[in-house]
Amino acid sequence: MTVRTRFAPSPTGYLHIGGVRTALFSWLYARKHGGQFILRIEDTDLERSTIDSVNAILEGMTWLGLEYDEGPIYQTKRFDRYGEVIQQLMDSGHAYKCYCSKERLETLRAGQMERKEKPRYDGRCRAGAEPPSADAPYVIRFRNPLDGEVVVNDLIRGHVVFRNSELDDLVIARSSGAPTYNLTVVVDDSDMEITHVIRGDDHVNNTPRQVNILKALGIKPPVYAHVPMILGPDGKRLSKRHGAVSVMQYREDGFLPEAVLNYLVRLGWSHGDQEVFSVDEMIELFDIADVNRAASVFNHEKLLWLNQQYIMKTDVLRIARHLSYHLGRRGIDPAPEPDLHQVVEAQHERAQTLEEMADISEFFYRDFDAYDATAAKKHLRPVAREPLERIKEKLAVLDTWSKEDIYQAVQDVAAELDIKMGKVAQPLRVAVVGRAASPSIDETLYLVGQEASLRRIDRALEFISRRVQGQ
Repeated sequence: MTVRTRFAPSPTGYLHIGGVRTALFSWLYARKHGGQFILRIEDTDLERSTIDSVNAILEGMTWLGLEYDEGPIYQTKRFDRYGEVIQQLMDSGHAYKCYCSKERLETLRAGQMERKEKPRYDGRCRAGAEPPSADAPYVIRFRNPLDGEVVVNDLIRGHVVFRNSELDDLVIARSSGAPTYNLTVVVDDSDMEITHVIRGDDHVNNTPRQVNILKALGIKPPVYAHVPMILGPDGKRLSKRHGAVSVMQYREDGFLPEAVLNYLVRLGWSHGDQEVFSVDEMIELFDIADVNRAASVFNHEKLLWLNQQYIMKTDVLRIARHLSYHLGRRGIDPAPEPDLHQVVEAQHERAQTLEEMADISEFFYRDFDAYDATAAKKHLRPVAREPLERIKEKLAVLDTWSKEDIYQAVQDVAAELDIKMGKVAQPLRVAVVGRAASPSIDETLYLVGQEASLRRIDRALEFISRRVQGQ
């Protein structure tokens, strides 16, 4: 048997982090077992589904590297097929027309709630009902078995039993003729030969209904695995305030896709004490049966830590490719000097996100607007004027702009003035960078370049002059 899994989002909003984890688990299971992973777009909610949401799903899957073997398959293109199956169920006596009005159903539900009963359809039309009029609207309901049990051997939750007496006759076609979710899912999973359905545990109650429809069609149900939900730090279901934003927002915030996947695979699953996994290791080691049954808690600080590990250890060329996007958003073209790979090499241990790396790397590519107030107050004082003038003279006459020659120049000025190197390097750093933190002074100036470094030293000297005049 060839393993076939699927990810089936509804394009009624963004692709959020919970959906991504479900997609990841399905993708990993297929890849581990040499199977296929299918992307299905469940867009039958015509009022809420949008092309923007579809594009957001496709963009998110591409950014994460969760490539699919088939799809995207759109449910809206399969309405004829759903109609065939609905008619098949009608012809076999497994479905029937229900003429109950909306008002009757609302009254029925209100009475059940008042009596503290489980709200459910009472089966009024189950034995057959005459239409109130020739053109009376109706829905089609599935004739659920009245007795017996549905047994699901869930790969995560274990042996789960549902009594048919607790299930009602669900609607499988609306009065408009449009199929409902539980019907389309059954048809799609069958036609697409899905062997394993890995999805969120909010679908647990749908499972026995879908199994019964499959049995009515004479189809063997797939294997199910219901993934526990993700909670916020406060123990409540993950929401926007916790970080349940579009997965592409994580790109905007400077996270690497590998770090996001690594973090999500560890939400409810572990392999010893290992924290950092390559994608190949995830495929090799992940087992859906090892996913914890309990809900997982989203920890943004842990995600930041993991992202920093990836920034520090990932190939410089790959980091540079991602950093280029964030610099471009700031109006910076990273193609000219300094070499972006060298910038990454200098900064990759100094940032938790690529956004932060872009922030602290802007000075390499363009002059800054203002000095950090604290750094300027401490280091661009009148006493710094002579060291800056001396270092400017030495840097201006360098024939080769190398880290070695820059370092030697700073060292020579410190020796000539009989001061510590820091008394030269720190004012120089603030002058060239605008703040008191950067890579080593020789590497910083080397990457900024000779012309820009001299220009910024002049600017710092003017700043000191104005400061003296204002005293």
